[in-house]
Amino acid sequence: MSPPLILLLLILPLTSWSAELDGRVVRIIDGDTLVLLDSTNTQHKIRLAGIDCPERKQPWGQRAKQALSDYVFDQQVAVEWDKLDRYKRVVGKILDGQQDVNLALVRQGMCWWYRKYASEQSAVDRHLYESAEAKAKEERTGLWSDLDPVPPWEWRRR
Repeated sequence: MSPPLILLLLILPLTSWSAELDGRVVRIIDGDTLVLLDSTNTQHKIRLAGIDCPERKQPWGQRAKQALSDYVFDQQVAVEWDKLDRYKRVVGKILDGQQDVNLALVRQGMCWWYRKYASEQSAVDRHLYESAEAKAKEERTGLWSDLDPVPPWEWRRR
């Protein structure tokens, strides 16, 4: 790699690049994590960006997992991503055709919009996800039908 390219890579912020990963969903781990098999038969663990679903043993955890499965299991999808998390999972937005599956889960009341990572989303996505969560809350859709749903980040702390 030439010195100017190295310098350029050092000064570019991580959010200035993005990639797309295509493949078939072969496993649903939980409501916001899945395994994708690409065309080279390589498996990639994908963490859905911008959302946080209830944990498996938490109320609504199994329903969130089933909702994600209903959308994408055994389907060809695209993942728009620009980050690996600390567990080396690809963090991205799942697209089933033109549908943003992450956003669909928020609309369905299966997860929280993960405000902690809102700065990693585009301004348009931040607005869409925030509005979808507000509407799901207002209509008491999905987990919002519970009187006092516990966010997964609080559940994990306990």
